[in-house]
Order: sequence, then structure tokens, then C-alpha cells
Amino acid sequence: MSRRGSGALGRVVRSGVKRRRVQTLVIALATMMAVASAVVAGSLMVAADAPFDRAFAQQRGAHITAQYDPAKVSPSQLKDTGRLAGVTASAGPFPATTIKPVDSNGGHLPAVILVGRSTPQADVDALDLKSGRWPSTSGEVVLSASFSGPFIKLGTTVKSSDAADGQPLTVVGFAVSASSTAEAWTTPAQASALASKASPLTSQMLYRFDPAGTKEQLFAGKEKLAAAVPAGALSGTESWLDTKRAADEGAAPTIPFLIAYGALGIVMSVIIVASVVSGAVGTGLRRIGILKAIGFTPREIVRAHVAQALIPAGAGIALGVVLGNLLAMPLLSSAESVYGTASLSVAWWVDLVVPAVALLVVAVAALVPALRAGRLCTVEAIAVGRAPRTGRGQWAHRALGRLPLPRPVTYGLASPFARPVRALAMVLAVAFGTVAATFAWGLTDSLNEVGEARDPEDRAAVTAIIGGPVADSGPPHPDGNGTEPPSLGSGPRPQSNGTEPSSVDPAQVRTAIEAQFGTASYYGKTQADTTVAGVSGRVRVSLYQGDARAASYAMIAGHWITGPGQVVVPSRLLEKSDSEIGDTLRVTVAEHTVPLRIVGESFDTSGERLEIHADLADFPLVEPGVFLIDLKPGVAAAGYADALGAVVQPLGGDVVVNSSSQGENTILILKAMAALLTLMLVFVAGLGVLNSVVLDTRERVHDLGVCKALGMSPRQTVSLVLASVAGLGALGGLIGVPVGFALHGFVLPVMGRAVGTALPPSVLEVFDVAELVLLGSGGVAIAVLGALLPAGWAARVRTATALRTE
Repeated sequence: MSRRGSGALGRVVRSGVKRRRVQTLVIALATMMAVASAVVAGSLMVAADAPFDRAFAQQRGAHITAQYDPAKVSPSQLKDTGRLAGVTASAGPFPATTIKPVDSNGGHLPAVILVGRSTPQADVDALDLKSGRWPSTSGEVVLSASFSGPFIKLGTTVKSSDAADGQPLTVVGFAVSASSTAEAWTTPAQASALASKASPLTSQMLYRFDPAGTKEQLFAGKEKLAAAVPAGALSGTESWLDTKRAADEGAAPTIPFLIAYGALGIVMSVIIVASVVSGAVGTGLRRIGILKAIGFTPREIVRAHVAQALIPAGAGIALGVVLGNLLAMPLLSSAESVYGTASLSVAWWVDLVVPAVALLVVAVAALVPALRAGRLCTVEAIAVGRAPRTGRGQWAHRALGRLPLPRPVTYGLASPFARPVRALAMVLAVAFGTVAATFAWGLTDSLNEVGEARDPEDRAAVTAIIGGPVADSGPPHPDGNGTEPPSLGSGPRPQSNGTEPSSVDPAQVRTAIEAQFGTASYYGKTQADTTVAGVSGRVRVSLYQGDARAASYAMIAGHWITGPGQVVVPSRLLEKSDSEIGDTLRVTVAEHTVPLRIVGESFDTSGERLEIHADLADFPLVEPGVFLIDLKPGVAAAGYADALGAVVQPLGGDVVVNSSSQGENTILILKAMAALLTLMLVFVAGLGVLNSVVLDTRERVHDLGVCKALGMSPRQTVSLVLASVAGLGALGGLIGVPVGFALHGFVLPVMGRAVGTALPPSVLEVFDVAELVLLGSGGVAIAVLGALLPAGWAARVRTATALRTE
């Protein structure tokens, strides 16, 4: 027969797509979900790659943030500094001051830098307004997005301080400054009005330099600024390199987590797409023989079958890109909160690369069996049809037939051996789904343990403040300004520095706490700056009075302090001081030096700052700054705080109800991301199973008709189909659980090392035998759920129809 034209080839492609509607739909759905998961995974991996650098470039961040004394330099002189050699852009001057806000519950937030700006846009540090609007009048404020949460929302009113003349400020928006030039913004007039003797007004200028990649280059830029203004006018500067280091450390723990899920999603997408398309082409061998018999050439055969795979796959890929973008947006929004950066979006090249790679995978997956089909001789192709090779898997039927199980079950268990490649693809799909589920289960349990371990003070329901809360000013800045943006890893905590005289007698507060109905236990605490022999830089010491067991951090090694003469230190201090448990550290607080023996290594994720823990009795000149109180069951924290406050406030102190920390919000975000990504991967695995079972059922429909004619009931048919995947699901679970367990054991320590700490056993050892068995059975569940639809179809097909189908 003469060779057919392109019109005939097109009809063959269209008829093949229309005739196999179920298979076409499965290909489209499987590729859609695979591409969607790959887009989400790729987007998160891109977001985890240097988020600060991208946000900084997007906002034209400030290389140097400078504070000037407005009494010594005029605004015009400051504007002239923007034209110095090496300055490529500048913004300001903006009036700036520091406030110590108080929320509506009386809780003291960290001291924040407040800057007056008329608009979020500027040539330098163009702020990203995440929600709300910009202040338009006095009494309005925009806060850093890190403050956004259940306790501070749009419309919340905070006071500028706890003083009697503290001004109410309504939160009208949340913004992100990649440069961390401030944590609050208001109108210029309002910023000037909030300045006080304790927090004088300064003029803030923002600069971009070229070059600005090293400390030496930034120091040279600072020297130019200082020389351009009157002596003493430049009061402090902040380098973008220090802000970058803090931001990178905040994002570092999430990077291994996202890479793990991204790799799982991408690898599974390739496996599913390849298995779906190659299976679809492989089932058309008999049709290939017929086409050859009527005159189609091998090249036309190959083109037709590749096209039949590309059409539904192309539709699925297009829908997958759209779905992936929709699913990625809330996850990227959550990632913004984790990283504290500007708006994240799906990278344009991800939307191009993922579908291009998916099309390539589909084409290759279809081309391999299509080439094999094109090489088949006509008689062989028609004779083989779509049935498995004769004799393949017969040994499995004979071996499993001896088991004391119903014949439909043993028949189903032996079926996968007739198609070993397809069975392997199903096992891999189930295994990857089980890996994702096991990893997510362990990660969720570990994050719960981290939430319990990282903020021990959150266990206390109420805090009684003795001395006025002193805002923590952060570690000494290399440029001398001593400021640091608030960490996303810990929430605001009212503390006293313990070295200043307090107007409140701690004994009176202790008496009031003990006498107050509802008190279960309490302990005193204060924090102070200290120096530790052999450790460079500033160290924070937390000192405890009374029963401090409730304040215990999770211990990596050793034990919590039990009395005087002991100190508990974080992993980073052990590394810096080249010490180990049992060694002695010389600690100086308030000019009083005491040798303390290291008794434990604490799990501490407080960031760059080193924090050690000791007994207050070792430093007799220091008094507790706060008392942290646990309540008896059934006692309301708010009512208890009001009652105790009525006694403590006249003494000069205060009582506040503790709220959850920002670190808990970060953990919730990571858990939500893990849950959604896992659901996507498990769904993709289920679609892979669905496709394989559809192909097997279609191929064996004549055999099913014979079995039905011999008396097999619909229920037995369902059991046969489900049994054909149950064994593969069990094998996939048996493989996936140990791999997921190993992945958890690998990724979690990497996340810990990213913030400079080891992890305690309570965070790492979260699995028990019952959970592992349950997760292993999840492989069977994935396989059975994926096979339910084709099993129902097989049970409903009429015997006569099945016998006519070949």
C-alpha cells in the first residue's frame, strides 16, 4: 500500500487520543501534578538560594545606614554627602528615634528604630509594603512584617512607651526593609514628636556605594562621610554586610529542608511522567501492527505515538504550570516570613525550564517504546498485541498459587511480574511518596520538640517585672553604633539587665507571688552582658534564682544547672573557647569574676549572640529582673496577672501575660509547608499507581472476562486488582520508610549546623516502632487508593464486553 499523507497521520494521532480517553486523562492528570510539584519545588529551591541578596537588589538596599546629630549638621549638608565620590545613590535625611512600644495587653515589645518617611519608595531602601497602607497622619505607624501575628494585626493600637505620656499609634501596615534600616515607620512630624531626652532625634541617611563588597571598602566610605560633615556629626553607621550575615543565618536552617523536598518532587516528577508515557505507548503494539499493515512507515509510526503522548501531556504540563504557580504563592509568602525578605515570586525561568524539561521527558519516554514499536515486524506486532510476553511471570503464579489465600488474591499478587519495568516504576512512585510522608512526619515531630526546647520562658504563663524593662541593644556593632535588627528566631521578652538598681524590693514581689492564689511555681531571672575569658566579643548571661528547673533548655549533653558554681553553655561557645563539659570558665558580671564549671551543653538557636546560663547566687551584686510564674490548672493567666499586678504595680513593677514567640510562627510555617508539599508528592505517587493499574486492567480485560465467565464475582475482581498493587505498595513502603528515616537523620543535623548548634536527642529521636510500622503501611494505602477507580471499573465491566475486547 502506498505511503499515507500527513492528513492520515493526523487522523491516526487524533483517533488514538480520543479512543483511549481514560488513559489520556490519566496522562494529563499525572503530568499536571508532576509539573505542578516540580514548579513548587523549583520555586522554593530558588527562594532558598540567597534570599537576602535578591531582596537587597530588588529594594536597592543601603550599603551604609548612617545616623547624624541634627544639631551639628544641616539637611542641605547631608544631601550634599550623597554626591561624594563613590556614592552611587542616597536617600534622606529622615528623622529617626528609638521607641520602646507596649502592646494592647501591656506586653513590652523590643526597642525599635522609628523613622519618619513620607513614602515607602526611595532611591535607596525602597520598602516592600506587605499589607495595609502607608501612614498619612500622626498617630499611625507601619511595623516590620516580623511583628505581624495573632497579637499585632492591622488596626492594633500600641503605645510608644509605657510612660504616662506614651502616645497611641495605630498599626496601618506591615513592611519589609531588606537593609533593616528600621523596624517602624511613621510620618516625619510624628517621628520628630516622639523623640525624647532618653531617645534623642537623629537624622538617618542611606547610601549605596561602588564598590561595597568588603568591610575595608565600606570603612573607606564611612571615612568619606565623616570627613564631609562637621566633627562629631556622624554618630553611627550600620553596614549591610552585618545585616546580610544575620539574614543568611536566619534563612540557613530552611535551605536543607527545601532542597530535600525539591529533590524529591523533581525526581518523582521525572519517574511518573516517564512511566506514564512509556506505558501508554507500550500498550499500543497491536495497533502499531495494524497501521504497518495498511502502509504506514516506521518513521510515521514513531511520530504518531510520540504525538499521541505529547498532546495530553502538553495539556497537563500547561495546567501544571498554572497550578504550580497558584500553589507556590502561599508557600512563597510563608517563605518571606521565614526569611524576612521582600516579596518572593515564582522565577520566570522556572516556568520555562520545568515545562521544557517535562516535554523533553515525555518525548524521550514516548520515543523509546515507539522506536521499539517501529522496528517490530507487522506480523509480530499484531500477534503480540498488548498482552505481556508469553510465559513471563508464570513462575510467580505457580509459587504464589501455593499460598493459603483466595485464588483472586494470589492471581493479583503475581500479576506485576508480567510487567517488571512497570512494576518497578510503581514501586519507585510509592517509595518516593512514603519517603516524603516519613520525612514530613519526623520533621513535624522534630519541629514540635524544637518549639518546646528553644523558648523555655514560653512555658511560664505570667511574667512579673521588677525593674523597668531594659531593651536589649544587641552586640557591639563593628561601626560602633551597637544596634542590630530584632531576630526572627525569638519573640519579645521583657527583661532587666540586672546590673541597674531597682526601685522594687524583690523580696516583696516574691512574697506577693507566693501569696497570690493560683501560683504553682516561679523562679527569678535576669540577663546581663558579660565577658568570658578566652571568648572574644560580647556574651549574654542569664542568671536564675530559685527553682530553675522550669527554665531548663533542652540539653545536648550534660545537665541543667542545679546550683551555684555551674554554667550551661551553647555549642558555639564550646567551639569558640575550645572547651568541653567539665572545664572551667571565668565569667565576669558587674566587675565580679567567678570561675564556673561547665556542666551542660544547651540547645540554643538565639543566633549570633552567645548566651550562657548560671545561678544568680554566684553574683551577689545582681538582683533578678523578672519572675516567671507557672499557674495551677484552671487558673486564667489574664485574671491572675490583673490580681498580682494590683499588688506589684504600686511597688513600681508590672505583670504581663506571656505570648507566643515569633519562633513559634516560623515553626508553624515550616510545618504547613511540609504538609502541603507532602500531600502533593503523595498525590503524584497515587496518580502513578492509578496509571499503571489502568494500563494493566486494559491489557487484561479479556482475561478478566474469562474469569468472570468462570464465576468470579465483582468483589473478587476488586480484590484481584487491589492485590496486584498491594504487594508493590508494601515493597515501596518497606523501601521508603528507611530512606525517609535516613533523610530525616541527615537533614535535621544540617539544619542545626546552619545556625551553629548540635541537636538534642529529643529533637532527633522522634520515631518509635509503631510510627514506623504505620508509615510503612502508608505505602500499601497509597497503592490501594490509586487502584480503587480502575478496580471499580473492572468490577463493573460486563463479561460479554470484556470477552469481545482484545
